Amino acid sequence: MSSSPLVVLLGTCDTKLDELLFLRSEITRHSTDVTFIDVGRKPTQHESITIGQKQLLQGYGENQDVSELPRGEVIKTMAACATKAVKKLYEERKIHAIVSAGGSGGTSLAAQVMRDALPIGFPKLIVSTVASGDTGPIVEETDITLMNSVVDVAGLNQILRQVLSNAGHAIAAMARAQASRHDDTSQSDGRKKRVGITMFGVTTPAVDAIRKQLESGYEIETYVFHATGHGGKAMERLVREGGLDAVLDLTTTEVCDYLTGGVMSAGVNRLEAAAEIGIPSIISVGATDMTNFGPMNSVPERYKNRKLHEHNPMVTLMRTSKEEAQQVGDFIVEKLRRCTKDPNNVQVWLPTGGISMIAVPGGPFADAEADAILFRVIKDGLTGSGIEVVEDKRAINDAGFAQDIAEALVAKMGIRRKTA
Repeated sequence: MSSSPLVVLLGTCDTKLDELLFLRSEITRHSTDVTFIDVGRKPTQHESITIGQKQLLQGYGENQDVSELPRGEVIKTMAACATKAVKKLYEERKIHAIVSAGGSGGTSLAAQVMRDALPIGFPKLIVSTVASGDTGPIVEETDITLMNSVVDVAGLNQILRQVLSNAGHAIAAMARAQASRHDDTSQSDGRKKRVGITMFGVTTPAVDAIRKQLESGYEIETYVFHATGHGGKAMERLVREGGLDAVLDLTTTEVCDYLTGGVMSAGVNRLEAAAEIGIPSIISVGATDMTNFGPMNSVPERYKNRKLHEHNPMVTLMRTSKEEAQQVGDFIVEKLRRCTKDPNNVQVWLPTGGISMIAVPGGPFADAEADAILFRVIKDGLTGSGIEVVEDKRAINDAGFAQDIAEALVAKMGIRRKTA
């Protein structure tokens, strides 16, 4: 294997060959090798292509002419082929970064490969015509870096050359950094345990106190995930990748958005990873008093008469109803009962004094009846499961509650305080 860093260059050579070759030349300027993978609709012959389209298709039907498939099917097929190839290269520790350039179709294809084949933390960059639009479906829960091409990736000109040159220099530097991390075993001695914590604006005081408690008293490094949908999915992914040793899932508000059609849903698989993997985890019901929408005028018509709160000009919150509180409780119970590998590693904490900053008595989202339904459903639903449910009369942002829930997680992890 070459001693130089190696970058995977992924692209549709039948439509973007000149642009991709220019990007390749900019990468190799930095004593960086390139594995050039063609994911085009039609096979292209060029001496610089390392893995051609026909080679990728081996095992997926060697005689299949993907050019006859609908565009969506071409992207799906080539993404699956490239994912397999890139994953193999990564597992063999032969690559240090990945880059692509293209339009919406090429971006979709490359992003799928990057999300499915490579872990969070591995350098990923796409020069894209859609990088200045809605990038959520492209990046999802990963760390893909997007660079706006400004002009279309359709013919080299002064602007595109400069953008692609910047991308080439950037990905080469990322690859060199990644290679040095591979070689440097002193970066992490493995002493610190990694704890994921979920947070929202209305649970920030609790999370700040929990972080301080964990990091000052123990050999623990905290990873805070903003519960905006992608944040919850990112935490679940890191658990499955082995990137976290324990989870304090304080803020499960994304469940509300999933059930009611809000804009911050983490999808149907939320709350599964930690339970299935079996790492120590504590779950609470932070911010389950609310669903998130955009500006006030974006709230769906069916919810116009509900209790709404303008969190800021871009975010409108809707108070969870009694019926929805039951649904949230049912969701949590079903996930924990079905997915929990070891009930002794799981606890559920219910802060009955208020489940968010604005759901405390006198707050705009105070609703003791809805909260009581949520608590009852969870308590009753987990009876006999072996999962302990802790009812606490304090509010979720109470400093004492934060301290105690942090210590409860430490107890599940079985670690001791730092020595002076």
